[in-house]
Amino acid sequence: MTLQRTLAIAIAVAFLASARSVATEIESASSSFTAKACEILPVEQPYDYHRTLDQGPIHRPRRDAAALPTEGEMALPQDGWTVLFHEDAGAILRYGTKDFREYLKVSMDVQVGLSQRASLDDWAEQTGVVVAGTRDQLPGLGQTLKGPKDYEIHVSPQQVVVCGFDERGVMYGLFNLEARMNLREGPFLPRDLKTIRHSLYQSRMVLSWLGWMEWPDTYLAHLAHDGFDAIFASVYANPNGAQAESTEFYSKILQRNKSQKPARVRDLIDRAAKFGIEVYAPIIYRFTDEADSEAGLRQLVRDIVTQFPEIRGYILLTEGFYYNKWGHSSPDMQKWARKWARAVAIVAEECHKIDPEIEILPWEYNIDFRPQQADIKRYFITQLPKETIPLLTWENGKSFEIDGFQGYLKDYSINQVGPAEVTEAQIDETRKRGMKVYAKVDTFASWQFGTTPYIPAPYQWHRRYEKLQQFGVNGTLESWSNGYKPSFMTETRSWYCWTDAPPIDALLHSVAGQLFGRGSEDLVLKAWQHFSRAIQLVPDTGASMGTNFALANPLFFQPAQPRTMTVNHSWRDPVKWRGYFGATINTYWPYTHTRMVFYPDFSNRTHSAERYARGASGIVPKSSDQVEETAVLQVFSKYLMLAADEFEAGLVSYRQAALKAPESKRIAALKEVLVVEQMQRMLRSLHAILEFEDLRLRLVKSEDGSSNGVILDRMKTILTAEIARTEDSLMTAHRDSRLGYQFEQDYVYTPYVLTEKLALLKKTHDQYLPAYRKRHNTSDSPDHSD
Repeated sequence: MTLQRTLAIAIAVAFLASARSVATEIESASSSFTAKACEILPVEQPYDYHRTLDQGPIHRPRRDAAALPTEGEMALPQDGWTVLFHEDAGAILRYGTKDFREYLKVSMDVQVGLSQRASLDDWAEQTGVVVAGTRDQLPGLGQTLKGPKDYEIHVSPQQVVVCGFDERGVMYGLFNLEARMNLREGPFLPRDLKTIRHSLYQSRMVLSWLGWMEWPDTYLAHLAHDGFDAIFASVYANPNGAQAESTEFYSKILQRNKSQKPARVRDLIDRAAKFGIEVYAPIIYRFTDEADSEAGLRQLVRDIVTQFPEIRGYILLTEGFYYNKWGHSSPDMQKWARKWARAVAIVAEECHKIDPEIEILPWEYNIDFRPQQADIKRYFITQLPKETIPLLTWENGKSFEIDGFQGYLKDYSINQVGPAEVTEAQIDETRKRGMKVYAKVDTFASWQFGTTPYIPAPYQWHRRYEKLQQFGVNGTLESWSNGYKPSFMTETRSWYCWTDAPPIDALLHSVAGQLFGRGSEDLVLKAWQHFSRAIQLVPDTGASMGTNFALANPLFFQPAQPRTMTVNHSWRDPVKWRGYFGATINTYWPYTHTRMVFYPDFSNRTHSAERYARGASGIVPKSSDQVEETAVLQVFSKYLMLAADEFEAGLVSYRQAALKAPESKRIAALKEVLVVEQMQRMLRSLHAILEFEDLRLRLVKSEDGSSNGVILDRMKTILTAEIARTEDSLMTAHRDSRLGYQFEQDYVYTPYVLTEKLALLKKTHDQYLPAYRKRHNTSDSPDHSD
């Protein structure tokens, strides 16, 4: 062995020992907290949280017995007041007043009556009342309200008045009173409150997190309380049940999806309307620009609109509504854009013949969104009929620079605020044409950590809210694959969907006290600041293994035993069989969709870790001769750990706040922390997977056996840490049934999958590595230990 090689190994051993020491301290703090939390938290079964959103309740006790009104506040008395409304009130206003009464009873221990009158002209003379009415019912109020969902609130010690532009405005005003009392944990309001709040969005849509077409009433009520006024239902299926009949390959893919039952859509429309929630739906059709194709499209649209006249609008997503052949690889994309826009125009024509108010939202999501494609994305806008409203993907494709490399968001993520370059160009074009703009934009959860219920990075999310307002986005679809889950993030988001919102620091200070108990606000805000910085460092973007499944992905040292059928000797290509048009499962780790599994190329022709780093981040060298092969992996791995360490920095104060939380808040506070623990473990597991694979490939290709001992020692250390990390992840997953779930494919990982991973990790640690050492006569390096 050369002197240089000996020195290199010695330096590597010393470096690894130092790194182990720091990592061990961090992992120990996380593991210690997890153990304490899991002693307190009850075990949950998969889908337990689903049941709470299905069966209720909507409201829960929130009053802090120690909370008292300040000098600048009024307090609703325990009984004696009445909620007053007009006898001609419709279903939405009546629901709002009934809910407000129930809220006061359950959450604030305040009893109020309900009273309806033929006239509210003397509203100003009433005392001991909460008056709820529209501007038409309350003379002298509502003069500055501009449109649907606007409201104003006037508070004095003798009365509270909520005036809405329309009935939904009244309902949202009442819900805002509830939100203000929640923050104070008492029936207290500023005694001289006068606020006029204009809705920033014409429509706020969301998908269901529970599952396809799963919209129980309790869930709809939660949606309304968080300010959503619309849902996108019947995803990938025509609301009237019409099936894609073409033999074109993507039409055949769509035929695998669930078929719609019109009666189910009718029931949903009717139930959602009671909560002031409107329904948007897709139209699924392959348009070929031939006469019979146009006639078929026109007939389909007429059938749907006639059967469901209440549907507010139709989203024409290129995944399902497309021209000729699906995808964005057409050699003449401008022609494809013109033909697709022609199909959009046909839908608009037929809808507007029946109801000119129906919204048509063309969404060319999967057309190349890299930054350099701004011209073609802008061209799509120029082809659309002016009476449509483009639905633009907010952040996908947004560029960023990382250590001299250029990357772009591969899918829905919050590490970049947005909008993407292509989206900004499209917004500019729509404004030139005098058109409105809607955006598909994540605002509380994303595919980046899509298997957590939300991403607790409120300062980063708030920056996105400000950008949406700056660009004047008229409406939103605020989730896609993730769907809506009640959380402090969805409550926070609701505040910034109307004007006259509080400063973010002031709001979050109140939210922190509400979640963790008074006195812990500074600890919690400090944590949220760290988390909001940490998410900006995460290089893994979109629907990837790294931020969604890494906790459940083993470290593969050698080819795994197949766990399902194989097709290695079949006429089928085993790689294609695992892919989008095949079984979509990996034979060797079939517990989730194959795109979520990192499985090495055991032919050793491909550096799978390097390929993953480039693919998950959109990072590419600026020139082919600028960097060595693994330079992207090195930078990618560096930022994984920077992000994980920044999360850990926030977790220090987050854990303190949870452990000192009062008993009434402790379970919820502990769960808040465990969500972030799982996120930082996800990053560390991803780092471990990629480093382990990089080392495995080096081991295979090593021509100098003298260095193999160092490599194997490091692999053993990684395995030991990953075993401990997975054990903590397993305990956590048992205590929160939200973790691991993502409705597009149900549970991405479950406790069972983590158990399977543990078994393979231990076998690799105890059997596979020692066997390799024995075969290659490689002993442990000096001073090595786990």
